[in-house]
Parts: sequence; C-alpha cells; structure tokens
Amino acid sequence: MTVIKVPKPPESAFNINRPVSALLKNQILHLQEAELRFPARDQTNIYINNIKTEGQAAEYIRQVTAKLHPAGSKQKGFDRAAMAKNKPARKSAPKSNGKTKSNTKKKSPRSKKR
Repeated sequence: MTVIKVPKPPESAFNINRPVSALLKNQILHLQEAELRFPARDQTNIYINNIKTEGQAAEYIRQVTAKLHPAGSKQKGFDRAAMAKNKPARKSAPKSNGKTKSNTKKKSPRSKKR
C-alpha cells in the first residue's frame, strides 16, 4: 500500500475561541439528529444553541461521536499503515473456462400478460 503523507495543519487551523463556522453548525445539527435517536440515558443533554466556539463544538462532537462509535473511542493512536501491512494477501478470483452464462432470467408468474 502506498503511504500518502499529509502535511500537519498549521497551529492556526484550530482555535478554541474562534466562533463556530456554518460548516461546524451543520455538523452539530446532524450529530444532534443522530443523538436524539439514542436512549435518554445516552444523550449528552447539551443545548446546541449555546455552542458558540470551536472548542465547545469540538467537545460536543467528541462526546456524540464516542457514543456513535464506542469501539473507536477506546482505541488510541492505532496505525492504519501498520495494520495494512499485517493484512493477509488477497486471494485471486477463480479463473473462468471461457464460457459465459446466458442472460436469461426466470419470469415470475405475475409478470405474464393478461
């Protein structure tokens, strides 16, 4: 597998005191829709209209995402590239003998013309 190096974002990319953008507001709305489907005991009970900064948005997103993907919140720092190296080799597809199957489909009894 080819490893694609992604440059580290600049320090200014995340500012906990910056007001939330429209994109973050939409993400929060979508996460709230998902969260409202949780049992009441699993909901965060965070009033999303009070989320005003990126830091508050990040905390809300972290909490809801941990509820949506509990297995992912327990794994810290796993290396996808390392996991790909341990992946078993893909088996090749069975070779065909050159014959092709005809494209005939069985008709259901209801599809007859009346």
